[in-house]
Amino acid sequence: MELTRLEPGDMRASDVERRRVVATLQAACVEGRLNLDEYGQRVEAALAARTRAQLETLLVDLPAETGTGDEMASASRPGGWMSPAAGEGARGGRVSNTLAVLGSAQRSGFWRLAEESRVVAVLGSCKIDLRSARISAAVTTLEVAAVLGSIDVIVPVGVEVDLEVHALLGSRDMRMGAAPPAGAPVIRITGMVLLGSLTVRDAAQQAHIDAYT
Repeated sequence: MELTRLEPGDMRASDVERRRVVATLQAACVEGRLNLDEYGQRVEAALAARTRAQLETLLVDLPAETGTGDEMASASRPGGWMSPAAGEGARGGRVSNTLAVLGSAQRSGFWRLAEESRVVAVLGSCKIDLRSARISAAVTTLEVAAVLGSIDVIVPVGVEVDLEVHALLGSRDMRMGAAPPAGAPVIRITGMVLLGSLTVRDAAQQAHIDAYT
């Protein structure tokens, strides 16, 4: 049997190479180069990639210095988890607020999510759509307070959600799909619900709900 010599890009990708690309995408997301939805889509593509060429396509518009320490150094892409500029932005101390009192408020589309944000709904409703948001830190904290009101949070696929919300005479409901890859950006949701409701959905679950409403 005659074997055909393959080009480097046509070589089969290994699990180690997939993990390196995922780590690069995670760093790019934290640095603000990719929004959360772009990050989720590329991670899915990286995990499903069969060749090196498919993996390289996911990094073609990212700078070579994007990386995550020793693992990325071994892949000839030097750098740390966050660039100096990204680190300075993340430590700026800015806290964003979304407030709805006897009304409604919504955040969606392209917007930058501060490392710490507050969402308050008093006799009102808030919808926080993070699918196209950009983050500034590996862990982003969203402090919520719903008093006789409702808060809906939508996150993209591939992001880890840590829910630490107490409900008193109210409800909290989180529905997520497949587990994110190790080291994924974390959205930490804290706070309380009093005679109100909090719902957290990833993009896949939200699309399923929209299809039947």
